[in-house]
Amino acid sequence: MKWDPAKYVEFGNHRDRPFFDLTSRILAEDPRHVVDLGCGPGNLTENLATRWPGAAVVGLDSSAEMLAKAGLLAAARPGLSFERADIAEWTPEVDTDVVVSNAALQWVPGHLAMLARWLEALKPGAWFALQVPGNFGAPSHALMRELAGSPEWSGRLSGVLRHDDAVGEPTDYLRIMLDAGCDADAWETTYQQLLPGPDPVLHWARGTGLRPVLAALPEGEADAFENQYAAMLREAYPTDRHGTVFPFRRIFAVARKRG
Repeated sequence: MKWDPAKYVEFGNHRDRPFFDLTSRILAEDPRHVVDLGCGPGNLTENLATRWPGAAVVGLDSSAEMLAKAGLLAAARPGLSFERADIAEWTPEVDTDVVVSNAALQWVPGHLAMLARWLEALKPGAWFALQVPGNFGAPSHALMRELAGSPEWSGRLSGVLRHDDAVGEPTDYLRIMLDAGCDADAWETTYQQLLPGPDPVLHWARGTGLRPVLAALPEGEADAFENQYAAMLREAYPTDRHGTVFPFRRIFAVARKRG
């Protein structure tokens, strides 16, 4: 599945806010080795390098398109680097001080079990902070699944969209972190986002959740699916003179290894 960095950073203020809410809870003062799992185009990873200028900050992502964009940032900043890697195959190095994963783990099947292993491998005093979407039951996702499962589309889109096991609830992440010997905090926030313009929820979904569908269909069929999906979204998310309100639930968890 290809990613479009330009499409991903649309609605940047809305997409970036959970990252800053998450990382504000990391209280590491002078980390030396910081990892961003699922760094995307690297613009938020760059903020980690700004916050901790003495650290080696590395962003990992599986998308060549995203890393091509991120590489431009690394060229201008010492200590910041990016590598192509599969999160599912990653293991913390012995000197890892801070791990951040912002809006990435929902794409990694089985990441709850991986999280337990990652935390076990971290050294005492290390931090792990994650943020994932908690809106798989929202109309934006439910209507997409409903349409993909309809007689017209199910033959081509069966199994394309994950939701039941995509993420855990805040208590799931909290228990895993506590069981791994961490001090931990988990919470959720629903941002009431006001999106401008025509069909803004469709434009939002094109940057993330709709990507698997677009990747599975040829261009003409992808357009037809989008048109049907857009009509459903207009009914679910009405627009008034202020714009379109799009509730955006996110799940956060932060851990610090004891010892």
